[in-house]
Parts: sequence; C-alpha cells; structure tokens
Amino acid sequence: MGAGLAPAGGASLLLPAQHFAAAVAFLALGAAGLVWIAPELARGLYLSPRVAGVTHLFTLGWLTTTIFGALYQLLPVALGAPVYSERLGHASWCAFVPGVAVFAAGVAAGSVPLHHVGITLVVTGVLLLLVNVACTLPRAQRRDVTWAAVAIAITFLASTLVLGVALLHNLHTGFLAEQRVRVLAIHLHVALVGWALIMMVGMSHRLLPMFLLAHGADTSGTRRALVFLTLGVTVLAAGLARGHPACAWVGLVLLEAGIVCFLLQAHRFFRARVRPALDVGLRFVAVALGFLAVGAVLGPAVLAWGGARHPRLAVAYVLVGLLGGVLLHVVGYFYKIVPFLAWISRYRGRVGREPVPTVADLYSARAATVQLWAMTAGVAGLAAGVAVGNLWIVRAAALLFCAGVAIFVTQIARVARGCH
Repeated sequence: MGAGLAPAGGASLLLPAQHFAAAVAFLALGAAGLVWIAPELARGLYLSPRVAGVTHLFTLGWLTTTIFGALYQLLPVALGAPVYSERLGHASWCAFVPGVAVFAAGVAAGSVPLHHVGITLVVTGVLLLLVNVACTLPRAQRRDVTWAAVAIAITFLASTLVLGVALLHNLHTGFLAEQRVRVLAIHLHVALVGWALIMMVGMSHRLLPMFLLAHGADTSGTRRALVFLTLGVTVLAAGLARGHPACAWVGLVLLEAGIVCFLLQAHRFFRARVRPALDVGLRFVAVALGFLAVGAVLGPAVLAWGGARHPRLAVAYVLVGLLGGVLLHVVGYFYKIVPFLAWISRYRGRVGREPVPTVADLYSARAATVQLWAMTAGVAGLAAGVAVGNLWIVRAAALLFCAGVAIFVTQIARVARGCH
C-alpha cells in the first residue's frame, strides 16, 4: 500500500492535509445540522432553506473538499504527473473553504449578502481547482480509466457549479418558476453521480485493488461503469430539463446499469482479495456499497412517484445515496489514506533508528467499529423515519449519526497528534 500512496518527488503533504482537516470540520457541522433540521426532514421539506444549507455542508464541505485533497495527493501517484501548481492549490483552498462556510450559513439563514459572498468564494475556489487539474491531466504518464474518471468528473463539477448558481439566482428572482424542482433534481444528480460517484469509481479502480491486495482481478467493469454513468446522468438531466418522461427513464436505466457495473467490479475486487479479513476502513466501503445498491432500487420509485407528489420518498432517497452510499464510502477511504499519510509525515525518517508504531496503531479499530455501527444505523433510521414521517425516529437517528461522526472526529484528531 505504501508505494501506492506515498507522495512522489518529495511533494508536500500540507495541501491534502489542510483539505482533509477542513472536510472533517464540515462533516461535524453537517452531522449537528441533521439534528437541527430533523423536523423538516420528517415532513419531507426538501425545499427548506435550512435543509439546503445543511446539505451543502455535506456535498460542498465534506465530499468536495475531501475529493480536492485526494486529487492533490493521488494524482501524482496514480497518473504519474505532479500537480501543476501547489500555490494554486493553496489559493483554491483559501477561497473555497471559507466560501462553503459562508454560503451554507447564508442559504440556511436566507441572507442575500452571505449568498453573494459565499458563492463568489466557492466559484473562485472551484475554478482555481479546475485550472490546476486541467493543467495536470495533459502531463499524465498514464491515461487509464482513473484519468478518464477524473476528466469526466471535473466536467460535471463545472456543470454542478452552473446549476447551483442558477438555483441561487432563482431564490432572488424566481425565474425558474415551476421548473425549480426539476432543476434541483438535475443539480443533485449531476453533483452526486456526475461529480462524486464517477470520481469514486475512478479512485476505487486504483485504491480497492491496492487496499484489498486484489491486483489480479478483472477490471473491465470500471470502464463500463464510467460509460453508463456518464451517459445516464446526461440523458436523465436532458429528460428532466425538457419534461420528457421517456428520456428521463432511459437516463435512469443507464444510471442503474452504471451502478450495477460498479458494484460488480467492487465485488470482483473483494472476492479476489488475498487477506480474508477486512479492516474497518474496508468494512465502511462494503457497507457504503450496500447503501448504494439500496439507492439504486429506490431510484425508479422516486422517478415514478417522488418529487412534489411524495416528497418524503425523495428525501429518503437522497439520504440513502448521499449519507449512506457516498459519505460512508469516503469515510472508509479516510481510514485507509489519512493514517498512512500521517505516519509517513511523522515516522518515516525514524524507521530503523527507534521503535515506531504501525499505521493501525494511530487509531482505535474498536472505536471505528462502533462508529460504523452508529453511522450505519443512523442512515438507515433517518431514511426509515423520513419514509414514515416520524419525527422521533428521525431525531434519534440523527443523534446516532452525529455520535458516530463525533467518534470519527476524535479518531482523526488522534491520528493528527500521532498518538498510539
């Protein structure tokens, strides 16, 4: 695993580290926010400003900030090209991270000045990231499916940004009128599938065989997953935008095919692993894949009966996909990547001269297992509570999820301090 994650050419770990630290802070805020918005979730009020503000803490704050950090760490290793400019990366962080905080607060509070300041900073940070990655990709020595996934995903990130700005402008002008729900659905799927899931597929192609010691597995499913997901989210968006149900259903079928290909590919990796026992990070990934499968099952029901007619079903669908299928997946990779990078930074120079801990010693596997159970039960409880409209179930599940995140924050703090 070390050769696949260690920084190349003496690259600094500061850039990914500052992104990961900010992402964990956003995750903690988002988890606390779930408890705050429990009444709105139980009623299916997905258009509530408070729900939108908390959602962006997870999507922009936790997921996107984590992906940015992972790109700065893994692109030089996975693609054989150094990041175009670390200085540009730091500038992106300085704009994006405060921007997300201000924007989420502005959306939740309905503050126009905070909207404008926050979105300006977010757009600036994303554009700087896009420039940095776009200038890095042409210099890559390896142009495999991971390279293609990154290129596709950042294109969808740019589309997500445009849709987000349009929705924000609609809050002040109402120009979208009855199209607002459709544009919101497009925005969510472009963000969660086009940006987050496609990036996950590409990174998993590189990371899962390394973590599982499954290098001999057939990897043809990754390319199929990328093709189907890319076509699916594009066709679905076109169908929703034009109000063509047949087109939307074709897009959904393609999305389902892409998810199935990804799940089958992940199954191949798990089945071909050398070590039968799974560490806690890989158990998070396995549980996340299960939630992704549940989300795929819910997808057709949401397209047929969700949205304005059955808003609680739509909210449950997003909770399963976002918190279960995507967020837990990223948490699993956090447990694999962040402790190793912390170990490299603190102990690599001491090997052979003094006793040093192992990577696994930097955090508690037992505490991480408790976290996994808490967050898994929290996501399941949130989805079930929203589906039946029971506030007490939703609030209890949100508290359970929040407790799991609190354990995670203490674990990452322990890793950062190098305690063992």
